Amino acid sequence: MKLQTRYTDISELLAIKDMPSAVAKPQLLLFNDKLADNFAINHDSEFLAKLLSGSTIDKDVAPVALGYSGHQFGHFSPRLGDGRAHLLGAIADQDGTLWDLQLKGAGATVFSRGGDGRCAIGPAVREYIMSEALHALGIATTRCLAVVTTGETVYRQPPRPGAVVTRLAKSHIRVGSFQYLATQGDIEGLEKLVDYAINCHFPDISSTGEQRYIEFLTAVLDKQIELVISWMRIGFIHGVMNTDNTLISGETIDYGPCAMMNQFDLDTVFSSIDHQGRYAFVNQPNIANWNIARLAESLIPLFADQDAAVEQLSPVVNGFAAKFNDAFNTMWLQKLGLAGQQEGDHALVSELLGLMKQHQLDYTNTFNALTESLVKDFVIDSNLKEWVSKWRLRTSAESYSTMRAVNPAVIPRNHNIEMILAEYEKTGSSSSINEFLKVIQKPYEYEEEFAAWYQPPKEGDCNYQTFCGT
Repeated sequence: MKLQTRYTDISELLAIKDMPSAVAKPQLLLFNDKLADNFAINHDSEFLAKLLSGSTIDKDVAPVALGYSGHQFGHFSPRLGDGRAHLLGAIADQDGTLWDLQLKGAGATVFSRGGDGRCAIGPAVREYIMSEALHALGIATTRCLAVVTTGETVYRQPPRPGAVVTRLAKSHIRVGSFQYLATQGDIEGLEKLVDYAINCHFPDISSTGEQRYIEFLTAVLDKQIELVISWMRIGFIHGVMNTDNTLISGETIDYGPCAMMNQFDLDTVFSSIDHQGRYAFVNQPNIANWNIARLAESLIPLFADQDAAVEQLSPVVNGFAAKFNDAFNTMWLQKLGLAGQQEGDHALVSELLGLMKQHQLDYTNTFNALTESLVKDFVIDSNLKEWVSKWRLRTSAESYSTMRAVNPAVIPRNHNIEMILAEYEKTGSSSSINEFLKVIQKPYEYEEEFAAWYQPPKEGDCNYQTFCGT
């Protein structure tokens, strides 16, 4: 495994050398073989357990903790940073693309603020499952290479077995990374960070000077719209869309309080700390727009005339709504297999969503049933009977393939995730995870033999809450 040092040449404030802490008895619990093969990583479990727990470190690479700021639920924290994560370096995949290799839960760092820097087994397994599920669903996401148990107890409420997650990401450059350097007054580092992000994620941007920053902001905005649309298409609720959890690359990161919507309700929120519903399902586009505005603010110091900078950057931020609404409307047309947009389509979609909320219909299963009903005898909720007759007048021969490509048959449902996590926390293993991971690898194919994984919980998601994994 050949690792390269990353970020240290941007700013001494951004990447601070910090060593992981060795653990008592590292054991490889979960390993993503297929992902490992894409990086030509040896499958030696003993070596990997030591390396991916932070107990053995490549002598040629100095691990770092990354600094960043963050607006957390709207409140600004100027200095957050990796409080329990160590970036070992970057590794190239078979195409030569570099990915960050980061350990989560490998001990305290200079940014820990008194925390122990450790991770419990539940949040570690959750990240593995959810990131792999979203990847299979075609959603841009960080990937999980492995989960290693530490042989140590993590003192939470209640105490849990400890684990370390190995995360792979195209980069860990966040909106909060730019906020951090701007807040620190490191203008040179801020400029270097923009150039680094462009070279890494938006190489088509070739302009120079201040126009380069405007095009960069536009490119990041477009990525965020694409990401949030994909979340809403499958009913994913991130739960903690702080600026420190918003990657410039447009990849999903941080699977702590995330959840999937079962019964359709735009106001769905599960996070135990989101008391005001700031990050509810329906609010995700507005928060993405808000986060982009915070990025724009961080870029202002790079302009010679800061008043003029506001005038130049504001149209980009203000253009979010129109771009998002176009993409959002297209998403609904695709989910219903409607070719082009005709008068009355908006009312057709609105009527369906109203009926789904009124009758507490399952989001995923309703769209899957509509999809399958185009090619075979498939049960659709009787409350939609009149609506279906109107919808069928707008379908065509191409509707099935369009709908099947965007409407999953199976998602990582909350109760199934909790069942698997409970098994790991109780026994250190799971009898269910292998079948679940097999099912989720083909989420757009309906297979009757896996019907049990398709069903929502009998009691719904009543009183269900998610929590941060810290």
